[in-house]
Amino acid sequence: MLREECIITFKTEGSTPPENPTPQQRALPKVNTVTADDISASLKAGFSDFLARPFMSGFFGLFYAVFGILFVWTLVWLNKVWMIIPATIGFPLVAPFAAAGLYEMSRRLQKGESFGWSEVLTVIANQRKREMGWMAFVTLFICWVWFYQFRTVLVIVLQDSSFSDLEGFFNAVLFTPEGWTFLAIGTCVGALLSAVLFTVTVVAMPMLLDREVDFISAMLTSIRVVRESPVVMLAWAAIITVTMLLSLAPAFLGLIFTLPILGHTTWHLYQRAVTSVEE
Repeated sequence: MLREECIITFKTEGSTPPENPTPQQRALPKVNTVTADDISASLKAGFSDFLARPFMSGFFGLFYAVFGILFVWTLVWLNKVWMIIPATIGFPLVAPFAAAGLYEMSRRLQKGESFGWSEVLTVIANQRKREMGWMAFVTLFICWVWFYQFRTVLVIVLQDSSFSDLEGFFNAVLFTPEGWTFLAIGTCVGALLSAVLFTVTVVAMPMLLDREVDFISAMLTSIRVVRESPVVMLAWAAIITVTMLLSLAPAFLGLIFTLPILGHTTWHLYQRAVTSVEE
Protein backbone atom coordinates (compact mmCIF):
# COMPACT_ATOMS: atom_id res chain seq x y z
CA MET A 1 0.00 0.00 0.00
CA LEU A 2 2.78 2.38 0.91
CA ARG A 3 4.53 1.50 -2.34
CA GLU A 4 1.43 2.37 -4.39
CA GLU A 5 1.11 5.74 -2.65
CA CYS A 6 4.74 6.53 -3.39
CA ILE A 7 4.23 5.65 -7.06
CA ILE A 8 1.10 7.82 -7.27
CA THR A 9 2.88 10.70 -5.55
CA PHE A 10 5.87 10.37 -7.90
CA LYS A 11 3.70 10.41 -11.00
CA THR A 12 1.69 13.37 -9.76
CA GLU A 13 4.76 15.42 -8.93
CA GLY A 14 6.45 14.51 -12.19
CA SER A 15 3.47 15.58 -14.26
CA THR A 16 2.96 18.94 -12.55
CA PRO A 17 3.76 21.77 -15.02
CA PRO A 18 6.02 24.58 -13.82
CA GLU A 19 4.25 27.59 -12.43
CA ASN A 20 4.06 30.79 -14.51
CA PRO A 21 5.95 29.53 -17.58
CA THR A 22 7.74 32.41 -19.33
CA PRO A 23 7.97 32.10 -23.13
CA GLN A 24 11.23 33.07 -24.77
CA GLN A 25 10.94 36.39 -26.58
CA ARG A 26 13.25 37.66 -29.27
CA ALA A 27 14.77 41.06 -28.60
CA LEU A 28 13.52 43.64 -31.06
CA PRO A 29 15.47 46.65 -32.30
CA LYS A 30 14.20 49.95 -30.94
CA VAL A 31 13.21 52.52 -33.53
CA ASN A 32 13.26 56.27 -33.03
CA THR A 33 11.22 59.05 -34.56
CA VAL A 34 13.13 60.47 -37.53
CA THR A 35 12.96 64.23 -38.02
CA ALA A 36 13.99 66.61 -40.77
CA ASP A 37 17.04 67.50 -38.68
CA ASP A 38 18.06 63.83 -38.75
CA ILE A 39 17.89 63.83 -42.55
CA SER A 40 19.94 67.03 -42.72
CA ALA A 41 22.55 65.78 -40.23
CA SER A 42 22.79 62.44 -42.02
CA LEU A 43 23.34 64.17 -45.37
CA LYS A 44 26.14 66.26 -43.87
CA ALA A 45 27.74 63.17 -42.33
CA GLY A 46 27.39 61.28 -45.61
CA PHE A 47 29.04 64.08 -47.56
CA SER A 48 31.81 64.19 -44.96
CA ASP A 49 32.41 60.44 -45.38
CA PHE A 50 32.59 60.92 -49.15
CA LEU A 51 35.22 63.65 -48.76
CA ALA A 52 37.18 61.50 -46.31
CA ARG A 53 37.65 58.75 -48.92
CA PRO A 54 36.57 60.26 -52.26
CA PHE A 55 38.39 57.80 -54.53
CA MET A 56 37.21 54.68 -52.74
CA SER A 57 33.66 56.02 -52.45
CA GLY A 58 33.69 57.14 -56.07
CA PHE A 59 34.82 53.67 -57.16
CA PHE A 60 31.53 52.15 -56.01
CA GLY A 61 29.62 54.87 -57.84
CA LEU A 62 31.75 54.37 -60.97
CA PHE A 63 31.22 50.60 -60.88
CA TYR A 64 27.48 51.12 -60.64
CA ALA A 65 27.50 53.68 -63.47
CA VAL A 66 29.59 51.48 -65.81
CA PHE A 67 27.30 48.54 -65.14
CA GLY A 68 24.29 50.70 -66.03
CA ILE A 69 25.90 51.89 -69.28
CA LEU A 70 26.78 48.33 -70.32
CA PHE A 71 23.31 47.12 -69.39
CA VAL A 72 21.55 49.71 -71.56
CA TRP A 73 24.02 49.14 -74.41
CA THR A 74 23.30 45.42 -74.26
CA LEU A 75 19.57 46.06 -74.53
CA VAL A 76 20.13 48.20 -77.63
CA TRP A 77 22.44 45.56 -79.12
CA LEU A 78 19.81 42.87 -78.51
CA ASN A 79 17.15 45.14 -80.04
CA LYS A 80 15.19 45.14 -76.75
CA VAL A 81 14.59 48.87 -76.86
CA TRP A 82 11.30 48.58 -74.95
CA MET A 83 13.26 47.47 -71.88
CA ILE A 84 15.37 50.64 -71.68
CA ILE A 85 12.75 52.69 -69.80
CA PRO A 86 12.00 50.07 -67.11
CA ALA A 87 15.69 49.26 -66.82
CA THR A 88 16.64 52.90 -66.37
CA ILE A 89 13.86 53.61 -63.88
CA GLY A 90 14.23 50.31 -62.05
CA PHE A 91 18.01 50.52 -61.93
CA PRO A 92 18.10 52.67 -58.76
CA LEU A 93 15.96 50.06 -56.96
CA VAL A 94 19.01 47.85 -56.44
CA ALA A 95 21.19 50.72 -55.23
CA PRO A 96 20.79 49.91 -51.50
CA PHE A 97 22.23 46.44 -52.03
CA ALA A 98 25.06 47.78 -54.21
CA ALA A 99 25.98 50.24 -51.43
CA ALA A 100 27.12 47.58 -48.94
CA GLY A 101 30.73 48.70 -49.32
CA LEU A 102 29.74 52.29 -48.58
CA TYR A 103 27.96 51.22 -45.40
CA GLU A 104 31.10 49.41 -44.24
CA MET A 105 33.23 52.47 -44.97
CA SER A 106 30.93 54.71 -42.95
CA ARG A 107 30.85 52.18 -40.11
CA ARG A 108 34.64 52.16 -39.88
CA LEU A 109 34.96 55.92 -40.27
CA GLN A 110 32.42 56.39 -37.49
CA LYS A 111 34.44 54.16 -35.17
CA GLY A 112 37.75 55.71 -36.19
CA GLU A 113 39.07 52.43 -37.59
CA SER A 114 41.69 52.35 -40.31
CA PHE A 115 40.84 50.35 -43.43
CA GLY A 116 41.86 49.73 -47.01
CA TRP A 117 40.49 48.00 -50.07
CA SER A 118 41.06 44.51 -48.72
CA GLU A 119 39.07 45.10 -45.53
CA VAL A 120 36.07 46.63 -47.31
CA LEU A 121 35.99 44.11 -50.16
CA THR A 122 36.32 41.22 -47.70
CA VAL A 123 33.27 42.44 -45.79
CA ILE A 124 31.32 42.71 -49.05
CA ALA A 125 32.33 39.18 -50.07
CA ASN A 126 31.35 37.81 -46.66
CA GLN A 127 27.79 39.09 -47.07
CA ARG A 128 27.01 36.06 -49.22
CA LYS A 129 27.24 33.95 -46.06
CA ARG A 130 24.81 36.18 -44.16
CA GLU A 131 21.24 37.40 -44.60
CA MET A 132 22.12 40.09 -47.15
CA GLY A 133 21.64 37.54 -49.92
CA TRP A 134 17.99 37.11 -48.98
CA MET A 135 17.47 40.86 -49.10
CA ALA A 136 19.04 40.84 -52.57
CA PHE A 137 16.48 38.22 -53.55
CA VAL A 138 13.64 40.43 -52.26
CA THR A 139 15.02 43.40 -54.20
CA LEU A 140 15.46 41.46 -57.43
CA PHE A 141 12.00 39.91 -57.09
CA ILE A 142 10.38 43.34 -56.89
CA CYS A 143 12.48 44.44 -59.88
CA TRP A 144 11.25 41.37 -61.77
CA VAL A 145 7.64 42.30 -60.94
CA TRP A 146 8.38 45.81 -62.25
CA PHE A 147 9.69 44.47 -65.57
CA TYR A 148 6.78 42.05 -65.91
CA GLN A 149 4.07 44.65 -65.30
CA PHE A 150 5.84 47.09 -67.63
CA ARG A 151 5.79 44.56 -70.44
CA THR A 152 2.16 43.66 -69.74
CA VAL A 153 1.02 47.29 -69.84
CA LEU A 154 3.14 47.86 -72.96
CA VAL A 155 1.44 45.01 -74.81
CA ILE A 156 -2.07 46.03 -73.74
CA VAL A 157 -1.82 49.79 -74.32
CA LEU A 158 0.63 50.00 -77.25
CA GLN A 159 -0.45 46.86 -79.07
CA ASP A 160 -1.19 48.78 -82.28
CA SER A 161 2.08 50.73 -82.23
CA SER A 162 5.19 49.56 -84.02
CA PHE A 163 8.77 50.51 -83.32
CA SER A 164 11.96 48.87 -84.43
CA ASP A 165 14.49 51.27 -82.98
CA LEU A 166 15.02 53.52 -79.96
CA GLU A 167 13.76 56.65 -81.73
CA GLY A 168 10.56 54.94 -82.83
CA PHE A 169 9.94 53.66 -79.34
CA PHE A 170 10.31 57.09 -77.74
CA ASN A 171 8.09 58.65 -80.42
CA ALA A 172 5.36 56.09 -79.66
CA VAL A 173 5.64 56.62 -75.93
CA LEU A 174 6.08 60.39 -75.75
CA PHE A 175 4.03 61.73 -78.66
CA THR A 176 0.89 59.58 -78.84
CA PRO A 177 -2.21 59.40 -76.60
CA GLU A 178 -1.61 55.68 -76.13
CA GLY A 179 1.93 56.42 -75.04
CA TRP A 180 0.73 58.95 -72.48
CA THR A 181 -1.72 56.40 -71.08
CA PHE A 182 1.08 53.86 -70.94
CA LEU A 183 3.33 56.28 -69.05
CA ALA A 184 0.57 57.20 -66.60
CA ILE A 185 -0.22 53.58 -65.72
CA GLY A 186 3.43 52.59 -65.59
CA THR A 187 4.29 55.54 -63.35
CA CYS A 188 1.55 54.66 -60.86
CA VAL A 189 2.51 51.00 -60.69
CA GLY A 190 6.21 51.85 -60.52
CA ALA A 191 5.62 54.33 -57.72
CA LEU A 192 3.73 51.69 -55.73
CA LEU A 193 6.47 49.08 -56.17
CA SER A 194 9.16 51.63 -55.32
CA ALA A 195 7.30 52.61 -52.15
CA VAL A 196 7.06 48.96 -51.09
CA LEU A 197 10.74 48.35 -51.75
CA PHE A 198 11.80 51.55 -50.00
CA THR A 199 9.69 50.68 -46.96
CA VAL A 200 11.20 47.22 -46.48
CA THR A 201 14.82 48.15 -47.27
CA VAL A 202 15.44 51.74 -46.14
CA VAL A 203 17.26 50.64 -42.96
CA ALA A 204 17.23 46.87 -43.52
CA MET A 205 20.35 46.81 -45.71
CA PRO A 206 22.71 48.68 -43.33
CA MET A 207 21.15 46.86 -40.38
CA LEU A 208 22.01 43.45 -41.88
CA LEU A 209 25.59 44.55 -42.37
CA ASP A 210 25.82 46.00 -38.86
CA ARG A 211 24.07 43.33 -36.77
CA GLU A 212 23.56 39.58 -36.61
CA VAL A 213 19.86 39.63 -37.43
CA ASP A 214 17.64 37.73 -39.86
CA PHE A 215 16.35 39.52 -42.93
CA ILE A 216 12.71 39.24 -41.83
CA SER A 217 13.45 41.14 -38.62
CA ALA A 218 15.43 43.69 -40.63
CA MET A 219 12.50 44.27 -42.99
CA LEU A 220 10.03 44.53 -40.11
CA THR A 221 12.30 47.06 -38.43
CA SER A 222 12.47 49.06 -41.66
CA ILE A 223 8.67 49.05 -41.88
CA ARG A 224 8.43 50.25 -38.29
CA VAL A 225 10.82 53.12 -39.01
CA VAL A 226 8.68 54.28 -41.94
CA ARG A 227 5.49 53.86 -39.93
CA GLU A 228 6.96 55.85 -37.05
CA SER A 229 7.92 58.82 -39.25
CA PRO A 230 5.93 58.51 -42.51
CA VAL A 231 6.16 62.13 -43.70
CA VAL A 232 9.89 62.51 -43.11
CA MET A 233 10.69 59.11 -44.60
CA LEU A 234 8.53 59.91 -47.61
CA ALA A 235 10.55 63.10 -48.05
CA TRP A 236 13.76 61.05 -47.85
CA ALA A 237 12.40 58.67 -50.49
CA ALA A 238 11.63 61.65 -52.73
CA ILE A 239 15.16 63.01 -52.28
CA ILE A 240 16.65 59.65 -53.24
CA THR A 241 14.37 59.24 -56.27
CA VAL A 242 14.94 62.71 -57.70
CA THR A 243 18.69 62.59 -57.07
CA MET A 244 19.10 59.17 -58.66
CA LEU A 245 17.00 59.99 -61.71
CA LEU A 246 18.90 63.24 -62.30
CA SER A 247 22.14 61.29 -61.96
CA LEU A 248 21.08 58.97 -64.78
CA ALA A 249 20.67 61.84 -67.26
CA PRO A 250 24.39 62.40 -68.02
CA ALA A 251 24.90 58.79 -69.20
CA PHE A 252 24.75 57.43 -65.63
CA LEU A 253 27.94 59.35 -64.76
CA GLY A 254 26.26 61.41 -62.07
CA LEU A 255 26.07 58.22 -60.00
CA ILE A 256 29.82 58.44 -59.43
CA PHE A 257 29.12 61.19 -56.92
CA THR A 258 25.50 60.85 -55.85
CA LEU A 259 25.41 57.12 -55.14
CA PRO A 260 28.31 57.22 -52.62
CA ILE A 261 26.87 60.26 -50.82
CA LEU A 262 23.42 58.68 -50.60
CA GLY A 263 24.93 55.40 -49.45
CA HIS A 264 26.94 57.02 -46.67
CA THR A 265 23.92 59.10 -45.72
CA THR A 266 21.73 55.99 -45.46
CA TRP A 267 24.15 54.51 -42.94
CA HIS A 268 24.00 57.55 -40.68
CA LEU A 269 20.22 57.73 -40.99
CA TYR A 270 20.02 54.09 -39.96
CA GLN A 271 22.17 54.88 -36.92
CA ARG A 272 19.69 57.57 -35.90
CA ALA A 273 16.57 55.55 -36.63
CA VAL A 274 17.60 52.23 -35.06
CA THR A 275 19.64 52.50 -31.90
CA SER A 276 19.22 49.98 -29.08
CA VAL A 277 17.25 46.85 -28.30
CA GLU A 278 13.86 46.45 -26.66
CA GLU A 279 13.79 43.73 -24.08
